[in-house]
Amino acid sequence: MTTSLPGAAARPREAAMPFIMVTVLIDMMSIGLIFPVLPALVGTFTGSQTEQTWWFGAVMFAFSSANFIASPILGALSDRFGRRPVLLVGFCALSLSFFVTALATQMWMLVVVRLFSGAMQSNASVANAYVADITPPADRARRFGLLGAAFGVGFILGPVMGGLLGAIDLRLPFFAAGSLSLVNLLNGWFVLPESLPVEKRNAINWKAALNPVASFAALGRLGGVGVLVAVIACSALAQFILYTTWVLYTTFKFGWGPLQNGWSLFAVGITSAFVQGFLLGRLLKRFSPQRLAVVGLVSSTLAYVAYGAAIEGWMMYAIIVCNVLAFAVPASIQSIISGAADATTQGRTMGAVSGLQSLMAVVAPLLGAPLLGIVSHLPRGDWRIGTPFYFCAFLQLIALALAWMHFSKARRARLAAAPRAT
Repeated sequence: MTTSLPGAAARPREAAMPFIMVTVLIDMMSIGLIFPVLPALVGTFTGSQTEQTWWFGAVMFAFSSANFIASPILGALSDRFGRRPVLLVGFCALSLSFFVTALATQMWMLVVVRLFSGAMQSNASVANAYVADITPPADRARRFGLLGAAFGVGFILGPVMGGLLGAIDLRLPFFAAGSLSLVNLLNGWFVLPESLPVEKRNAINWKAALNPVASFAALGRLGGVGVLVAVIACSALAQFILYTTWVLYTTFKFGWGPLQNGWSLFAVGITSAFVQGFLLGRLLKRFSPQRLAVVGLVSSTLAYVAYGAAIEGWMMYAIIVCNVLAFAVPASIQSIISGAADATTQGRTMGAVSGLQSLMAVVAPLLGAPLLGIVSHLPRGDWRIGTPFYFCAFLQLIALALAWMHFSKARRARLAAAPRAT
């Protein structure tokens, strides 16, 4: 499939980090563009804050449920046919979905287009598999951190652009995002090389690919992973509840609009880029991925409580900056899981991780939207409007306890085996 693409056979360049980082950067810029304005666009079709919250939850649920079902399939396709063609399909579908969203005139159109976009978009999991293809296991935490930095830079540029454009017209960011996705399609077609050699490709196990739950079971059976599957689930659920409710929460509590929300997401992006692109490599020289994961979970647990309790908008920025170590958690956990998978199943493994995260993204609107909806009538500044974030803190506390127990058990097992090894 890959060799049939024009120019593929003639392209001698070897797959390398700069190629996939540029691809991810453009992709995340296009996605970040719509974050500050999608809730406001939903609000143009509703008559109250409570109704807006519920319908935005429905739009998020449509995307996430489709992505959950499709991610293992697309991950398996990337193991069989290569990463590049699956990424190209994702860029094309993403561009189309943005343009259709910009032209939507009714709520059902938003729901349908998000279903389509979720089903076709597997860019994150395939990009992670791409990095695993070209990176020795010992270097994957640092490389995943660099990839996370590209995500972060995309979120530095995208939301600010979306906020500025959204302040002019709510639909303008969607046209800009669709155009950026077309640029990425061209970049992928003419520049991005394939990372998975033909000899390492795997036949598709359709039974496993069509059963996302089975892929989670296989993920849990990987040596050294165990309950980290539950850690990923709890942490991802908290993260997606935050994503689902952030813009509406800041709107209801502080009266923010697209521009202010764009700047707040800019702060998240620049902090993420700093940690994963600069700080993480230095931290990994001194601390193990396991220790970084635990410390990051402690930080994020406290941060969620602080987000919910904040009484002034500037406090959100202070919490983002103080929560720097939380941005080391995804790369640390992913490196542990990736190191437990062999070269022929990286796409399926990363697809399973993405699928698990997508499942949590399915559940998040079902929890986050009602939690915010029941407090949306409260006056600005009321601490109870932070109810979704207090629930996120509880989830992170569970993830922290599970990670601590898992790593402690693994450390005891290594110590017990050490005398026998000598």
